Amino acid sequence: MNPWIEAARPRTLPLALSCILMGCFLAAASGTFSWPVAGLSVLTTILLQVLSNFANDYGDAVNGKDTELREGPRRAVHSGHIQAATMLKAIILFSVLALISGISLLIIALKGAPTNVFWVFLGVGIACIIAAITYTAGKRPYGYVGLGDLSVLIFFGWVGVLGSSYLHTHVWDWGLLLPATSCGLFAVGVLNINNIRDIESDKATGKNSIPVRLGREKAIAYHWTILIVGMLCVSVYIAEHFSGYTSLIFLLSFPLFIKNGLAISRLKKASELDPYLKQMALSTLLFVILFGIGIVL
Repeated sequence: MNPWIEAARPRTLPLALSCILMGCFLAAASGTFSWPVAGLSVLTTILLQVLSNFANDYGDAVNGKDTELREGPRRAVHSGHIQAATMLKAIILFSVLALISGISLLIIALKGAPTNVFWVFLGVGIACIIAAITYTAGKRPYGYVGLGDLSVLIFFGWVGVLGSSYLHTHVWDWGLLLPATSCGLFAVGVLNINNIRDIESDKATGKNSIPVRLGREKAIAYHWTILIVGMLCVSVYIAEHFSGYTSLIFLLSFPLFIKNGLAISRLKKASELDPYLKQMALSTLLFVILFGIGIVL
């Protein structure tokens, strides 16, 4: 089971759950939280994230992007621990499981809502599955042309937060775009660290990530922009919805983002950068938890 666990990349799960938790906290703050909706949202998100990781492992291997030049953790298909055909079957299985879990979520969450809302959310869910697979798999993976950052912002930020909040509340609030954007940008930060770490191997294999397009120095400036704009968005939201000093405890997470930015600016070796992927993901989760506690209390 070890190769499968490694291919599932458990360390990415806290990041995937962050947007769902933020949506749940926002719903709880409005008094419309539902445990069954939260539970199925978490399950669906975990299935989608594992699906994405399996597809990434498979896609990079069959498209020749995993080579000996890559300095990050070894991949299951490229290393031969899992055969490509077997991984493809796992991708199909998790696509089906994510679809079943997602439909179950919509049936429970949207009971009493207009029928067209169900179909809109089902379309979004199918788009999530397609996006998870086609990031690096398929004939024209969008991750190889630098669109991964935009996809992460959309799905780990806007769709994850606003969508999960709506499933609880049945109310669409565009004001939630601010915290959703923060959550999405911090997720983009994790991807950016990954791409800075792999910049040389990606360049050699024709994977045109944002850091490959910008170069290392500008990619570091881009990373600082992600962090600063993310912190500003949530700060503006709390300033507009200030409910007491407890709502400011999310600020305790900001030094962790500053520490991350300083490390990415200073460190050069892939082995030194790799721990800051986990650090950024856990910092984002802590930020969401502190933000949620602050708005619920």
